[in-house]
Amino acid sequence: MDKPRIAVVGAGLIGLRHIEEIQKSRSARLAAIVDPSPKAAEVAKKESVPLYKSLDELMAKDRPDGIILATPNAMHVEQGLQCVVAGIPVLVEKPVGHTLVEGKRLVEAAEKANARLLVGHHRPHSPILHKAVEVIRSGVLGPIVGVIGSAVFYKPDGYFDGPNAWRKAPGGGPLLINMIHEVGNLRAMVGEIIAVQAFASNATRKFAVEDTVAINLRFANGALGTFLLSDTAASPRSWEQTSQENRDYPTYPDEDAYVVIGTDGSLAVPTMRLKRYTKKEDRSWWKPFKEETLPLERADPLTRQIEHFAAVIRGEAKPLVSGRDGLQNLRVTDAIVEAARIGSVVNVELD
Repeated sequence: MDKPRIAVVGAGLIGLRHIEEIQKSRSARLAAIVDPSPKAAEVAKKESVPLYKSLDELMAKDRPDGIILATPNAMHVEQGLQCVVAGIPVLVEKPVGHTLVEGKRLVEAAEKANARLLVGHHRPHSPILHKAVEVIRSGVLGPIVGVIGSAVFYKPDGYFDGPNAWRKAPGGGPLLINMIHEVGNLRAMVGEIIAVQAFASNATRKFAVEDTVAINLRFANGALGTFLLSDTAASPRSWEQTSQENRDYPTYPDEDAYVVIGTDGSLAVPTMRLKRYTKKEDRSWWKPFKEETLPLERADPLTRQIEHFAAVIRGEAKPLVSGRDGLQNLRVTDAIVEAARIGSVVNVELD
């Protein structure tokens, strides 16, 4: 197959990023944009591609090789099912469904049809995350004891104004918008999450939705974790502000978003600062660590995700983030929301 033709449905913030990456891609080309808004017409004209007002119109007039759904969450499942029925490979932005039940409906339909379904959790395409997973799995840290993580940042007041006022209501807080990315990182580095606890607070912004959440995690391998999430915190200890992957954010290369800790050493991510004991028989808090900073490649995960999607369309690769992966990230995030609501431990079903 020549460069597969990919259509982008939804010309909002993430849709524009997908359009940008396809236009830069060596492996794919932009076929069309699907969006009924006047703004989308301007984008289509600028990018010199056809514009369609609906997915039905696209499929009737110009069947692409692949489709990216960058539409509001509530539209993901029905539009994803349209792609499955049409036999067109589809990349569905996260979350895979606006509810767990609906997400499961899409994933099961895709599996039954043997359809190529990817979920747009872009961080698994990050070479930083790949490196962290490689180091952890090498055994250099020893058996994993725990992880300390954070996503603490300050969203400006304008983020919640005008048409974005829904972000002040339940469902618009950092748990459902941001935490699902962190869940994917935690599962990749430490393993499956089987139980969660959480305290949520809206004491700072005083909206009807949380602005800060403290989370405890239990992993299937026995490791424990803590995570602090806040969108009202003047701190750079978040993936966006430390990874240097998205140039829209200022970066603080001396800060980390995670520390993964084993019996023999610890790894700070994304700085890749490794501290470890060189002799197991000498492990003691009285003994110094060997300290080193591991070499690291950086690349934009969204760029890599487009290249990967093109390879999946051509039949050269299997989805890195499958429907089942997206479903499990949603399942854990839902459990954290419930744990904060009821103030008790919530067990997480494993798929």
